Amino acid sequence: MFAIGMEMRDEYMSYELVKGALTLVRDVMLVKPGENVVITGDSCTDRRVTEAAAGAAYAIGGQPTVIYYPTAPNSCVEPYAPIAAAVERADVWIEFTYSYVMHSPCFRAALDAGCRYICLTGMDAMMMVRTISNIDYGLVIELGETLQRHVQASDEVIIKSEAGTNLRGRNRGRRVRLSGRRATEKGYPVMLAGQISWNPIEETIEGSIVFDGAIWPPLELGKLSSPVSLTLKEGRILDIKGGRDAEVFKRWMEGLDDPENMYRLAHYSLGFNPGVTGITGRIVEDERVFGCIEFGIGSQGKSIMAKEWAAAGHTDGIVLNPTIILDGTVYEENGVYRHPEVREICKKLGVSGY
Repeated sequence: MFAIGMEMRDEYMSYELVKGALTLVRDVMLVKPGENVVITGDSCTDRRVTEAAAGAAYAIGGQPTVIYYPTAPNSCVEPYAPIAAAVERADVWIEFTYSYVMHSPCFRAALDAGCRYICLTGMDAMMMVRTISNIDYGLVIELGETLQRHVQASDEVIIKSEAGTNLRGRNRGRRVRLSGRRATEKGYPVMLAGQISWNPIEETIEGSIVFDGAIWPPLELGKLSSPVSLTLKEGRILDIKGGRDAEVFKRWMEGLDDPENMYRLAHYSLGFNPGVTGITGRIVEDERVFGCIEFGIGSQGKSIMAKEWAAAGHTDGIVLNPTIILDGTVYEENGVYRHPEVREICKKLGVSGY
């Protein structure tokens, strides 16, 4: 992508967009001839990506159906009944909606019925080009498998950052999910390449998290203008402090009226998509800033392979340039991986600094 600072017209990077859409439906979602592919978007969705994905699915023999509807005020909200019915009968569901419905009842029903699902909330044309078209997707998956293996083999996990994060937890054998993978299993949700996720034993998680990259939802946030500081004990948020952004986040959390589960830390996620070098305000992209760590709050599904619970919503926040210490050894320092095996793959990917 050229660093010109703007998208000139819809035709800008159009060939690269087609390449990314084909990679998405054929190589990631593994669409086969005759399969029903439901593509959902809302009134905030960039229709270039939905149309490109539908065209790619049709070109390889899939049966695409594209559904648009008004943007919901929050994520995880059950959509209109006809939309819920459609995704529950899909072989493949690609969600581009800004207010995603992941964790809603129809999401769970679709997975129970064997649907292969991917959440690409807020993706626009340039995000597809950066995070799919322009990367070596298979090599990013290999990097994810390596990170997954190393984290899963560790017990004590300490996360620090110069912004003030200082969080401790213990894995005690908890499994790590490679969410950025190919959709090889029915009923298993996948995400965009460049992320692994897990949750340490909830009762061992204590300390502080300072989000200095992004938080979304609520819809009013995204790219942060000031840090948001959380205090945690036994995996639960006890306090939210900071400036204006923290006040917006605190009011949103309180407004969901779910003090039992909404304040639970749902997961840790490492971000490592080489196409993402900075915060953009699109949460799926921001979660994959190379070298970041993201934390989920609220609802947690069974795919994390830890405890499972439903909450009134789900939100994600990003800590930039973390230092990660696994069993006393510095694994990542200020956003730069130190493990030699990881560094070698980063070098093959052409990541700056390796």
